[in-house]
Amino acid sequence: MKPVRWSLAVLVAALIVTGCGHDAGTGPTTRESSPDFSRRGRPSTGGPASYVILHGGGSLPPGLARHVEAAGGTLTGALPQIGVTFATSGATDFATRASWIPGVGTVARDTLVRWVGPSDRGVPLGDAGPGGGVGAAGIGNDERFFPVQWALQAIDAPAAWDAGARGRGVRVAVIDGGIRNTHIDLRDNIDNARSRSFVPGFAFNQDVGPFSHATHVAGIIAAEHNGIGTIGIAPEATIIGVKALHADSGTFAAVIQAIVYAATPISEGGAGADIINMSLAGSFYRRGRDAALLAAALGRATSYAHQRGVTVFAAVGNEATDFDHSRNLVVLPAESPHVIAIAATGPEGFGLGATNFDRPASYTNFGKSLVSFAAPGGDEALFNTPQGTASCTRALGTGSLTLPCGVFDFVLSPGSLYADNGYFFAEGTSAATPAAAGVAALIIEKYGRIGPARVEARLRHSADDLGKRGKDDFYGLGRVNAFNAVR
Repeated sequence: MKPVRWSLAVLVAALIVTGCGHDAGTGPTTRESSPDFSRRGRPSTGGPASYVILHGGGSLPPGLARHVEAAGGTLTGALPQIGVTFATSGATDFATRASWIPGVGTVARDTLVRWVGPSDRGVPLGDAGPGGGVGAAGIGNDERFFPVQWALQAIDAPAAWDAGARGRGVRVAVIDGGIRNTHIDLRDNIDNARSRSFVPGFAFNQDVGPFSHATHVAGIIAAEHNGIGTIGIAPEATIIGVKALHADSGTFAAVIQAIVYAATPISEGGAGADIINMSLAGSFYRRGRDAALLAAALGRATSYAHQRGVTVFAAVGNEATDFDHSRNLVVLPAESPHVIAIAATGPEGFGLGATNFDRPASYTNFGKSLVSFAAPGGDEALFNTPQGTASCTRALGTGSLTLPCGVFDFVLSPGSLYADNGYFFAEGTSAATPAAAGVAALIIEKYGRIGPARVEARLRHSADDLGKRGKDDFYGLGRVNAFNAVR
């Protein structure tokens, strides 16, 4: 079995900045091996096994709950929009018996998957302190940590803001783990009423901390312009927290339900998202009956989102795998239908003055068959050297920040689950994906709800064509450019 890496390498830095910097902790995590569906999977509950049922036709069969009960199970949920239902059963032959129900196509045992690798190192985060007070005309410059937000410069976000693009009115669903909805840089941009959890027993803002992957992702998209900490690419967009993961893991059923909920209009009881961001990636071998069926059910959900006019982004994953020459592998949800798959770029030595932000990240998956676009996700290459672990100091609007040099190559964003003013440095395609989603929010604000095909076309025509001319292994159709996208 080919080993693959697939956690978001997270470095947590204590940002208690009151005029001088404080050193960070130690380095990124080591990524773990990723087996195929059959070996990764385990029952999605501690009791009876959970199942995903795919139906043929455009409606669910009558009397389905009664038929499922007769087959030895209990119907637990239904998505008639996509012809998928969910059930639990302790019967070992439930899948076979349920497949005989009229109107049932196939039955697959659900799987609990670690979609995001955990952070294993962290220190308590501190107050961001007062704003930077740089005094420049453009927005963002007054945020305390703006000078170390190199990712914004990489995609010309400040120029887009100066042109009036802020993402106002655009709704972005972050399908992820629990989000810190009271964070000082996010609290005015989160639609708490429409945020929802699909993990039983937990609210949308609950998870295992201290690092909150969902909060970090949301901050990259829409951290507010408030002169306090950081700023997002679309600082006036609305975030909907949709919890499908807990402790970095989630079932296919939860992710599928989250997508359908996010894509359904508010008038029909859904979240009314314009954009779905899934900083999730699982690489699996293309084998096993349940694997194919679960992938098919996920594909129904992403197709539904596309049909409802929602633009869907997903991370390509962090295994450094060439998917043009690993066709026995599939990465989900990046390779699901109608999903825009995002690879990562990052500097090497930003803390030392480097200005090349367009290097393919050392960990990013790649391949023309996989990558749609690239976006800034940071890199750990320098950190894994003696030079990267030495101290560097970067000036802020007020004071300075001293950290291991390699830390500055990561992406800074809100990220604390337990504090309203905590910030984390992290890197991965999980950080690149919301950067692309943020640019899409600027596009929708400017051009209206033009539909996912036209949003993608706008991204394509405005992206910076890096690497080989045309579609490229690492950059896909190019590295997204916020200013080009809205001018």
